[in-house]
Amino acid sequence: MPRKSSLYRDTWRRFARDRLAIGGLIILLTLGLAAGSAPLLARFAPNQVDLRKLDAAPSRAHWFGTDDLGRDEFSRALYAGRVSLSIGVLSAAVAAVAGTTVGSSAGYYGGGVDSVLMRATDVVLSIPPLPLVIVLSAIAKPSPLILILIIAGIGWMGTARLVRSAFLTIREGEYVEAARAMGCSNLRIILRHALPNSLGPVIVAATLAVGNAIITESVLSFLGVGVQPPTASWGNMLQHAESTMATNPWLSIFPGLFILLSALSVNALGDGLRDALDVRMKE
Repeated sequence: MPRKSSLYRDTWRRFARDRLAIGGLIILLTLGLAAGSAPLLARFAPNQVDLRKLDAAPSRAHWFGTDDLGRDEFSRALYAGRVSLSIGVLSAAVAAVAGTTVGSSAGYYGGGVDSVLMRATDVVLSIPPLPLVIVLSAIAKPSPLILILIIAGIGWMGTARLVRSAFLTIREGEYVEAARAMGCSNLRIILRHALPNSLGPVIVAATLAVGNAIITESVLSFLGVGVQPPTASWGNMLQHAESTMATNPWLSIFPGLFILLSALSVNALGDGLRDALDVRMKE
């Protein structure tokens, strides 16, 4: 008997046909597993100093070489991945929740609620994001938690607009009217009926936001207002390597490569999810 079709199976089938998206997913999973397994894979502690191995080139003992303090770059890159990827994923998740809350409230209730929330969104959108993040990071102690909140604070507006647009259509649907006629509360209608039908754009926006958050964290750390040493992130590893890029290129190549791979992989994954979740695509 032929297998029954379902939304999830059809979505996965469309996604699996996108080789670029599958490649991005594999790379992201590999980076995530490697970073998560850092205590098992790293031969040295990330801040272990070896004065006999200063600025050593890549070798069998030190795959990515060592820095000017003799610290193993492979170990630092693994532990830095835990910080950079965590900040990217968590800040995107916080931004998605905040944007979904604002967008669903504005789209469902409309009227004055919509006007107030969307004008507030426009105000935040009008502020240049990078200077704002730099100022906030310079004022607040730039711990990973603070960075997550700051990056999420400038990244929720796009999701809010997407969800609002979807809710403006969804709230007029027959199943929403039927739920109202049955006496369901507004909160129940939003959570149980309207929100599940707008998750596609939210998932895509949140996925793409991960790449933007990783790059933002890297830029802030490179500028010295992000994750502070001795905690390693890919951004501050690049900052530490800035003065020796000509003589010790391996110090900048590997963290830069990880930032590039993670950003490109997230974008490929987001594009694949957007196409897979588009119900208008033809088989």
